[in-house]
Amino acid sequence: MGKLIAGMAVGLAGLMLICPGDKAGARRWLPDKSLNSYKRNWEKFCLSYGVVWITCFGVIIGGEMYAWFDREHYMVVCVGLASPLLLQPILFPSITGESEVPLLQRYSLKANVWIAIFSFIGNYWYTHYFYNVLEAHYTMPSWDLNGVPIPMFFATHFYFCFYHVLANLALRKSLTTFAPGLFRTIVLCALVFVMSYVTAFMESLTISGFPCYGFKDRFYAYTLGSAFYGIYFLVSFPMFLRIDEENVYNSTSEKSKKMSLFTVIVEALASGMAVLILLDAVRVGLGMDLVFRINRPCKLDASVTCVPFNFKTC
Repeated sequence: MGKLIAGMAVGLAGLMLICPGDKAGARRWLPDKSLNSYKRNWEKFCLSYGVVWITCFGVIIGGEMYAWFDREHYMVVCVGLASPLLLQPILFPSITGESEVPLLQRYSLKANVWIAIFSFIGNYWYTHYFYNVLEAHYTMPSWDLNGVPIPMFFATHFYFCFYHVLANLALRKSLTTFAPGLFRTIVLCALVFVMSYVTAFMESLTISGFPCYGFKDRFYAYTLGSAFYGIYFLVSFPMFLRIDEENVYNSTSEKSKKMSLFTVIVEALASGMAVLILLDAVRVGLGMDLVFRINRPCKLDASVTCVPFNFKTC
């Protein structure tokens, strides 16, 4: 795996070296402070908050605190960690400097709505593709929705906010560094591909110490499974960047580049459908049936519940 990722990085670096630079480019990681301060502030907030939830998860998994978690604990942890992001646009708009901006026009609200829709679709629908194609399984005690632990819907929110802000930084840097044209398009496509695969692989690797989520064949999950999971981000990374992004719209007017909340909702739903089609195309190509089960196996058979909860239905 290390050689594969290193090869991707070298190939991407090579493309960037031969891509013509934009002499007038701003070469920015963050949005322009004068044109897009709200988006800039929200991205900085997400990066800062990422330290908080990553530390919490590191302590929980590293300290094996999950060994005494029950349904309530998983719900409290995941809802609690998602709440600062979900509630910030409504209760704490001053964090992003949007106190005077109408609620439905706040970038922080639009970003949260986009991520919430996409992550809900991912958990509600895409998880069953992992169950079928990769033989993944959640075996911890939890209340479920459509065979998926409800806390995972909330955990995905803060995971995806962090991932998509990092992707925004990298894509924006490329957009403002390289000259528009075919070479830049190729670089952007390669960048999205590499980021998608690496993001999927790193998530799988970092949660490998959690025994209540696993795969029948972990090596298969790390290699081909990361490519399968990476399909999410092939679509979502460039689509999420579009929200109120001046470079995507090639506009110098702040008003002309703002997306309405309705457009954000439509684009999130469209992105979700695009990913679903791609995942299903892979499943069909592999010749696998798709079976939806309303109950996880550990709901019916206590013997398959993960180690801390042996012989208790989940």
